[in-house]
Amino acid sequence: MDKTRIGIVGYGNLGRGTELAIRQTPDTVLSCVFTRRDPSSLKILTDNVPVYSINDIENHKNDVDVLILCGGSATDLPVQGPKLAEMFCTIDSFDTHAKIPEYFPAVDAAAKKGGNVSIISVGWDPGMFSVARLYGSCILPDGKDYTFWGKGVSQGHSDAIRRIEGVADAKQYTIPVEAAIEAVRSGSNPELTTRQKHTRECFVVAKEGADKAKIESEIKNMPNYFADYDTTVHFISQEELNRDHSGIPHGGFVIRSGQTGVNGETKHIVEYSLKLGSNPEFTSSILVAYARAAYKLHKEGASGAKTVFDIPPAYLSPKSGEELRATML
Repeated sequence: MDKTRIGIVGYGNLGRGTELAIRQTPDTVLSCVFTRRDPSSLKILTDNVPVYSINDIENHKNDVDVLILCGGSATDLPVQGPKLAEMFCTIDSFDTHAKIPEYFPAVDAAAKKGGNVSIISVGWDPGMFSVARLYGSCILPDGKDYTFWGKGVSQGHSDAIRRIEGVADAKQYTIPVEAAIEAVRSGSNPELTTRQKHTRECFVVAKEGADKAKIESEIKNMPNYFADYDTTVHFISQEELNRDHSGIPHGGFVIRSGQTGVNGETKHIVEYSLKLGSNPEFTSSILVAYARAAYKLHKEGASGAKTVFDIPPAYLSPKSGEELRATML
């Protein structure tokens, strides 16, 4: 079997999840891990796999078929995405929706310069939810899309809080407003503002002597993350955070409410839902599937940035076209 050699950049929750996903995927193999930490201090789960400093990454181009970038969207990926796309085929989970239109061309130019394929914004939203929205809007053009997230921990939002000065640790929960979900499922096509659909709840461990009022203000006014939501901030101890908020569950719904018929009298609801025991482990499983697709496209001579919209579903599967037609069509 021709195995895709995968390198991991960053070994936090997403990096560890990616390592676990590779273990469950027989046509992939973990080639190496790159870290900003001292490589000798990092103990990974897979035996006999080297850990290198990210500063030496350019020396390992021939060791990796696809690099999975497991850094955060706030500050890591905007720098790493374009830089590494010039050297490697890459997959990332850049999830700042408002900035995707500017992130894509930066990665695209770098990937084309290096002759690589880079698939950006891979995960469940953006990612699987994006595909569900696309299918729904194409099939029911007379209708509306509604996306609800949670209740669950958002890794990107939690990471954004942790980067605020004075914050030692944090978890952020996205919570859908149940009344809004029921209104959508009724087929009434309500007009809902961002604030009416979700609330956000933050549990923050402040560093000793930190200005908690300033931290709370920075959280609540952070553009693209919290400014458009009703946000509650709780300051708790590290012990409380470890005891009560150690898990990383998540989930959500994409609902397309539409109508057909002469006068739109026939109502339809299309719903795609996720209930995830571990946000990073599920996201990592998606990243690995798209790594397979990137490798296939690269071998065919493709280059440049792609999104989930550009990837044929068959490229995600290790099965041949014949096997897919016989077992899944």
